[in-house]
Amino acid sequence: MTKKNKTKALALLSGGLDSILAIKLIQKQGVNVIGINFSSPFFSEKNAIEAAKQLKIKLVKVDLNKSKNLYEYLKIIKKPKHGYGSAINPCIDCRIFMLKKAKALMKKFKAKFVVTGEVLNERPMSQNLGALKLVEKESGLQGKLLRPLSAKLLPETEVEKKKIVNRSKLFDIQGRSRHKQIELAKKFRLSYPTPAGGCLLCEKEFAKKLKDLFEYKKRIEPRDIELLKIGRHFRVGNNKIIVGRNEQENKKLVALANKDFIFETKDFPSPITLLQGKATRTTIEIAAALTVSYSDAKNSQVQVTVNYGKGKFNKCVRVNLLDKEKIEKLRIK
Repeated sequence: MTKKNKTKALALLSGGLDSILAIKLIQKQGVNVIGINFSSPFFSEKNAIEAAKQLKIKLVKVDLNKSKNLYEYLKIIKKPKHGYGSAINPCIDCRIFMLKKAKALMKKFKAKFVVTGEVLNERPMSQNLGALKLVEKESGLQGKLLRPLSAKLLPETEVEKKKIVNRSKLFDIQGRSRHKQIELAKKFRLSYPTPAGGCLLCEKEFAKKLKDLFEYKKRIEPRDIELLKIGRHFRVGNNKIIVGRNEQENKKLVALANKDFIFETKDFPSPITLLQGKATRTTIEIAAALTVSYSDAKNSQVQVTVNYGKGKFNKCVRVNLLDKEKIEKLRIK
């Protein structure tokens, strides 16, 4: 084991295999690594917490759910300088944003450089050579951003030139195959989560709902993002209607309703439906009809009573269910 050289580094830690390995490689050279994790409405911090315990490192959390950070982050998602991936994922701009936050923390933790688990050409848009150089430049970390898994394929950083980190012990991994990373994980006896989508911004169905939210609401609150994660979403002018898909989602809709109207059928098991916006007779009837359409009364040929109200079901309306064509016209696409 290399003797500790008392150098400190900050490392972006998502909790995925690449970020875990990048930190382990730098730890093996005696560097004291501090993990930085970004908690966001769009991805979970769970894997990072587990990874930090396994690596035995301090984990600093940057909470993007807080209003000020969320607004700053949403501005980037709305209008990314470097564009989107396949959905509404501004991966390059997101990486620059996070690395700028990490750079701002370097002085506080007396860190000499920043580590990431990026692998050259693993992701065609955000991890090609041009993108990696761009991210380093625009984050203000020229010469201070080390990618241990692909370091031998990239220009030397300051810590490599100064022999604080031994370049020969870093790697030249590139491409989408993860065989080398898996071999390293076995060698170091590291556990890691199964690769998954992770970020909701990469999911096309979620992207549709987020784009719709950007179009119809100027000031977005954390609650608005949480509502995007549940239910079937419909648009009626400036109003949005969300219909629960199961008991768990129904409970969440009630908890998140705030001052919005909620609906459920009177005589049949049904979803909870939430109506956001101005509650007119028309929007109330449509929300009620959608509730019926997804309830156990969906085959009924007569009008069904739907209870509704703000916080409690103190009003009622009788409606017919909607046909499939009308439902699809209202669905957010």
